[in-house]
Amino acid sequence: MIEKELYSLLETIQRRGCEGQTMEVKSAHYGCPEKLYDTLSAFSNQDEGGVLIFGLDERKNFEKVGVYDAQDLQKRVMEYCEQMTPVVRPVFTVCDEDGKVFVSAEIPPLDIADRPCFKTAQGRLKGAYVRVGEADKPMTEYEVYSYEAFRKRYRDDIRPVKDATMSMLDADLLELYQVRMRRERPNLARVSTEQQYELNGITHEGHITMAALLLFGLFPQAYYPRLCISATRVPGKNIGEVDLFGNRFTDTKRIEGTLPEMLTKALDFVRNNMQTSTGIDPLTGKRIDVPQYPMDAVREAVLNALVHRDYSIYTESKPIQLNMYEDRLEIINPGGLYGRLTVDQLGHSQPDTRNPLLVTVMEILDETENRYSGIPTIRYAMAQRHLPEPQFINSTGEFKVILYHEPNKAAPNPAGHGHTPTLLEDEKQLLPFCRTPRTRAEVMEHLNVKSWPYVYQRYVMPLILNGLLRMTSPDKPRSRNQQYVTVSDFL
Repeated sequence: MIEKELYSLLETIQRRGCEGQTMEVKSAHYGCPEKLYDTLSAFSNQDEGGVLIFGLDERKNFEKVGVYDAQDLQKRVMEYCEQMTPVVRPVFTVCDEDGKVFVSAEIPPLDIADRPCFKTAQGRLKGAYVRVGEADKPMTEYEVYSYEAFRKRYRDDIRPVKDATMSMLDADLLELYQVRMRRERPNLARVSTEQQYELNGITHEGHITMAALLLFGLFPQAYYPRLCISATRVPGKNIGEVDLFGNRFTDTKRIEGTLPEMLTKALDFVRNNMQTSTGIDPLTGKRIDVPQYPMDAVREAVLNALVHRDYSIYTESKPIQLNMYEDRLEIINPGGLYGRLTVDQLGHSQPDTRNPLLVTVMEILDETENRYSGIPTIRYAMAQRHLPEPQFINSTGEFKVILYHEPNKAAPNPAGHGHTPTLLEDEKQLLPFCRTPRTRAEVMEHLNVKSWPYVYQRYVMPLILNGLLRMTSPDKPRSRNQQYVTVSDFL
C-alpha cells in the first residue's frame, strides 16, 4: 500500500475501534512485539492474506502511539517471517504523523498448494493457525490434513478396505462395469481380471478399495456405518421446533446402500415429504403437478454430496445430512470445497476433483455426466420455477446447499426472456424433429453442436421443464439409451 492508504487505514481502525479478519494491531511503542508467529501463519493461510499495523495501542482505544524504531522493527519482523515454513515475504509501508511513525506489514496469502504456513520449530500440527474474526486459532488436525491431501493428491476414494473381500461386492453390477470399461478402453481386455481390477480402482495393492465398496458393495455400511445419508423432515424452520403432537421430526430415515442406491432413496424421501400443488398448464389448459422443489435441482445437489464429500478417516464417521424444513431443503456433506475452488467460481470454473474414481465410475454407470454441469443445472432448475437462487455455503468442515421453495417473483429467466418459454421459442425446431424419439447423438447432429451439456442446458432442458419434451426413461435421466420425444399434446 502507499502512505495515503496507511493513513486511511489508521483512521478506519480508530473509528471502528476493533481489529478484524484481515487486520491485526500491535503497539510496538517500546519494542518489537513478541509472538507474531500465530498471526503470520493465520494471515498466510487465508485467501485474503492480512495486514499487521504497528503504532496503535489497542489497550488505549487504539490511540496513535507510534513505533519505537521503524527500521529495527522491520528487521525484527523479517526475522519472524524467516522462521516460518514457507518463509513469509511481507510488504512494508512506513508513514509519519506529528512526529510519530507507523508501520504496516502486508502478509500475502499462500497458494493453497503451499499451505499450511507454520512456525518451523513447532511443526505443522502445532505451529499452524487460522484467523477467526480478530483472533488466531490453532489449526485442527483435520484442517492441516485438508491442505496436505490437496498438495500431495491423497486418494481417499481408493484407500484399501483390508477386511473386505470380493464376495462382498455385487458380481453382476461389477461385471457390467468391467464390460463397459473394456468396451471404452480395449487395452484392458489384454490383461488378467486381477490386473483390470487394479487398473480400474476396484482393488489397490490386492485389497478392495473404498470406491468399489461404495459403488458395488452388497452392504457398504457394514464396514463404514456412518457413510450414509441422515434424512429428516422438521415441522418448523429450525431444529428443535415441534408439531402439534410434540414431534421434533415428522419423518426421519437413515438412508444406506451403494451411492446409486442412496441417491434413489434420498430422492424418494424428498418426494414423499414435500408438497405437490396442482396448476394449470398455460399452453394446454391441462392440470399439472407442481412439486415444491424441482427434482433436477435436488438430484444434482444430492449427487454432488455423494461423490464430492470427503471420504478420509477424519470424516468417515459423519453422514451426509438431508434436512427438510418448513421453508427450505438443506443438504450438507462433510468436507468443504476441494482445492482452489471458491463458492464464487462454482459452475463457472473447472474444479479440482477430490474423488476422481467415484466421479468416473458414476459417469460410466450413467448416474452423472462428469461435465461440471451440476451447479448450473441446480441454478437453472430453480430459476425456471421462479424460485430463489440456491445458496452454497462453504467452510473447512462441510459444504451446504440450501434450496428455498417460496417463489421469487423477481427471479430472472435463465433463457434471457421475461416470460416462460413457449412453442415460439423453439427456434431450432426440436419439437417437430422429436416427434420420433431421438437419441443424444441425433439431437446434437440436428443442432450441429458437439457439446451435449450445452445442448441439454440451452435447448433440451427448457422444453422438458415446460412439459413440451419428455424423456423416454425419466427414472434414468443419465442413461446412455435415453431418448427425447415431443409431448403429443403440443403438436
